[in-house]
Amino acid sequence: MDKIKVGIIGPGNIGSDLMYKVMRSQNLQMCMMTGIMESEGIKRARELGFETSIEGVKAVAENPDIKIVFDATSATAHLKHAPILKEAGKIVFDMTPAAVGPFVVPSVNLNNLQDVDNFNMVTCGGQATIPIAYAINQAADSEYTEIVACISSKSAGPGTRANIDEFTQTTAKGLMEVSGADRSKAIIVLNPAEPPLMMSNTIYSIVKNPDEKAIVDAVNDIVKKVRTYVPGYSLRVPPIVDGNKVTVIVQVEGAGDFLPKYSGNLDIINAAAVAAADGIARRMQSVSSTL
Repeated sequence: MDKIKVGIIGPGNIGSDLMYKVMRSQNLQMCMMTGIMESEGIKRARELGFETSIEGVKAVAENPDIKIVFDATSATAHLKHAPILKEAGKIVFDMTPAAVGPFVVPSVNLNNLQDVDNFNMVTCGGQATIPIAYAINQAADSEYTEIVACISSKSAGPGTRANIDEFTQTTAKGLMEVSGADRSKAIIVLNPAEPPLMMSNTIYSIVKNPDEKAIVDAVNDIVKKVRTYVPGYSLRVPPIVDGNKVTVIVQVEGAGDFLPKYSGNLDIINAAAVAAADGIARRMQSVSSTL
């Protein structure tokens, strides 16, 4: 069955890593990398044999072969790109905190999202913590969830630093909308340690029904699901249940496709986006095979 062709807007670190992950996909075919100026990312894609452009969103919007687009630019840019891509009939995976479309976390809610053309990947912290928060809520009914995402300062590029306010707001919103917590809070810490540390995420919940076995089983099950697309996702501290309080710490080691392995924050959001796009591509292939 034919693969679904993909375009990437934004040839920086996120876009370049996405490109390598798409190249490994069984359902997606890398087609075009586009930006707004000549860059190392554009040159890299061209050297790999892919079509490139410096006309930004216009290039993918006008290419009829491209069905799925990853927007790896910024929240401000995506707000401008979204209506253009919608008009062009593209399915978009938004890597920014713009949140034009619904949040998607593949291990939690991809199968529940139908007839959607703009999927928001929440944030790196959201992809790392929402699955755990969801599992805790399903098992014990969370009335409050707080997360702290600690990432290496070296893995926080200009885009991450420019969007820190959006990161905390979008992650907190995702914790309620996707995981089901009644209230939430998100914090990000940039750790300057040398050598750089792996991404570490603390999830703290206050629950109504603190059934320790149910919580442990639910957390272990969701970790297995996340590991199907993020092999470096692991429990650093398994669930600790203290009265009505639950604490879990997860670590994310990147795959090292393009970025260093300590950049688990960038790796997990990219891996989640490609996993979600794979799922949508399978739907598209299934529809086309019945026509």
